[in-house]
Amino acid sequence: MIDPSRLSLNLMTVDHLGLAEAVERCTNAGIGTVAPWRHQLDGDSARRIRDAGLAVSSLCRGGFFTAPGADDDNRRAVDEAAELGAPVLVLVCGPPTGKDLDAARTTIAAGIERLLPYAADHGVRLGIEPLHPMMVGERSAIVTLGEALALARRFDSPHVGVVVDAYHVFWDPELDHHLAGAAGLIAAYHVCDWLVPTTDLLAGRGLMGDGIIDLPRLTALVEAAGYDGAIEVEVINPALAEVPPDELLADIKARFARIGSAP
Repeated sequence: MIDPSRLSLNLMTVDHLGLAEAVERCTNAGIGTVAPWRHQLDGDSARRIRDAGLAVSSLCRGGFFTAPGADDDNRRAVDEAAELGAPVLVLVCGPPTGKDLDAARTTIAAGIERLLPYAADHGVRLGIEPLHPMMVGERSAIVTLGEALALARRFDSPHVGVVVDAYHVFWDPELDHHLAGAAGLIAAYHVCDWLVPTTDLLAGRGLMGDGIIDLPRLTALVEAAGYDGAIEVEVINPALAEVPPDELLADIKARFARIGSAP
């Protein structure tokens, strides 16, 4: 069984609650770590989270290096992560602006290179998150774990790593190989499930155990690569707003306990 203290609730899972209520519900449910998104923050968020006695596992999101103004926005994201005490800023790297994927990937690498010294100075690790290939045109030109790892290795810095999100990487036939070589490079691990059918490619994710991802096996591979940090439950699905919050959090805790069971 997995250590329940490793559970972090990614607050997009309960985005409908707002940060203040989500923090209160997590405290009451005995969930000790959260991972907010930037749009949920206000000037009091860091104090509210600290006063509740909660830790922060990451902040989402920076990146979108192919967009105008990316450098300034990413420095703001680092500032926000540092204020929260978030050790990781998740990078959704950005799509191509036209048809040239290679140019987009070059722009992404250059953007990370410019941001890295600022992140290091603030004690924030940049987590490159590969997204499922279906999102290449809207969200990220980095679509495989192998790509993300190769990009992270280019910088040879403890302040750059990768985010392993089950939803985005479980399908990859090279996944075992890439995770076997990922020691020291996994900055964060996110779990949810791939529902069949998937009715919304961004916001149609399922609770762990409701889909086709072999989460116990994937968790074992991630841990074999040396990752022993927080595990974020990130289930983006508006249907969760229909579940009473305390019932939802209790269900998440019960399902989380099973992702570490022997396959």
